Amino acid sequence: MTSELKHPVSHGGASGGDQALQRAMIALNSGHPADAERIAADVLKTNRRNVVALQVLANALLMQNRIADAVAPLEVAARGNHDPQIETMLGIVLRQVGRTEDALSWLKRAVKRRPPHAQAFYEFGCLLSFLNRDDEAVEAFNRGLDVAPLMPQLSVQLGYVLLRRKRYAEAKTAFGRALANAAGSPEALFGLAKVHQAVGDNAGAAGYFRQCLMSRPNDADLWLQLGYCLLEVGDLAAGYECFRSATRGDPQNYGNALSALVKSGRGRFWLKPSGAAQYFQGAKG
Repeated sequence: MTSELKHPVSHGGASGGDQALQRAMIALNSGHPADAERIAADVLKTNRRNVVALQVLANALLMQNRIADAVAPLEVAARGNHDPQIETMLGIVLRQVGRTEDALSWLKRAVKRRPPHAQAFYEFGCLLSFLNRDDEAVEAFNRGLDVAPLMPQLSVQLGYVLLRRKRYAEAKTAFGRALANAAGSPEALFGLAKVHQAVGDNAGAAGYFRQCLMSRPNDADLWLQLGYCLLEVGDLAAGYECFRSATRGDPQNYGNALSALVKSGRGRFWLKPSGAAQYFQGAKG
């Protein structure tokens, strides 16, 4: 996870620090975070509150998966700058290191900034959803959509919260909007499938699962979901084949496939586990 960085601004020619930061950003973009870290750290020795250097340093640390180390430079960069992009990034990192309340605090600040930053509303809503504060999450996502109505991620996450709250019609609208703004979005297609499945329209759900599989053909869970829907509408042969597809390539999926098939009201029953194993391997059982 990295953020877009502001290029250093100079007056009357580039300073040594500005030139160094330009080299650091080139190093970041070229996939050399250790070099970027070293350069940014050198700049910070002479100006420890240089916001661009702090962002470069944080991004370099994140690219090296040193998430906890990235907190300190982001906290320094965020203090007193009122920059929603930095505050949002800090909120994300704090959440990842388990400092949930601190993450909420910074994201609350970020969503109040002007001009508004759409990503702040997205991250704030996701964190509220994670905490099961669904009403607040819905409000955050809707506020984000007021700012960025064409941002599909906001609609997708809103749809999932509404789906969890069993507000199916609203969830369907949210996923549909996401799909309109991002044609073929697997997340939106999956959400629409789950809405149709939740209201008992397994045929409709199967159609969306099939579309989702076009971009994720190796997703075992999608094959299981599609297979379950097909069994429910009575297409047993196709449903069983989906369960077989879910087990191919990864033996760990066998248990999930067997469990889902047994739970289905139209599933098969075997007297011996070996019979089920033979069936999933394509043999008659």
